[in-house]
Amino acid sequence: MKKVERVVGALFLLSTGTFLVGSGMLDPILHRTDLLVSVNSNRTSVLTGVFLELINAIAVVGIAMLLQPTLKKYHEAFAFGYFASRIMESALLMISIIGPLILLALSKQPISAGTSGDSYLQTLGNSVVQTHYLLFDMAMLVLSLGSLLFCYILYRSRLVPRWLSMIGLIGYTGLLASSSLSMAGLDGGEILYIPGAIFEIALPVWLMVKGFNLHTQASAKLR
Repeated sequence: MKKVERVVGALFLLSTGTFLVGSGMLDPILHRTDLLVSVNSNRTSVLTGVFLELINAIAVVGIAMLLQPTLKKYHEAFAFGYFASRIMESALLMISIIGPLILLALSKQPISAGTSGDSYLQTLGNSVVQTHYLLFDMAMLVLSLGSLLFCYILYRSRLVPRWLSMIGLIGYTGLLASSSLSMAGLDGGEILYIPGAIFEIALPVWLMVKGFNLHTQASAKLR
């Protein structure tokens, strides 16, 4: 069991790390006003960012699969909800990274397309970017809802210290608020991400060093 917990911890860190680096490479390019020119001149960075975000999406599935057997012992319905949310998150993330690949294809055409063609391609490119970020916000919304169930199980079962579970509950509430605001066209600010980021670093480190407290009493189970 300890080996599984260490793998889960490593996957959490891999997911967080690849997402941060991948989005850090893609976001500055996708926010440029000269979008297609920027994409074309940064093809290697775009492909690398897409690859890293793909790794993130795959790692998410691994986390869901490995945690399911343990979590369902404490609350089967919530455990399934968490599992389903992470699968949905992964699917949305995988669909979202198609956007940058479409932009790479479009970026080959502006020079030969002419003035009106350039305008059309730029508009199409901007729509692709908006769809990319909408899918990402949907993935974060699903993640936050499912992870609130996850943290509730952790809190009630005491599989990890309750202070750690509370950070997760606060963090994913912030992510839920941020993703909801973003989908409504509003900016919630980076501060809403901080507690969740702390949890997604602290939890895997705890799992790799301490692991779950599997000696919780049967009365703590939530069936």
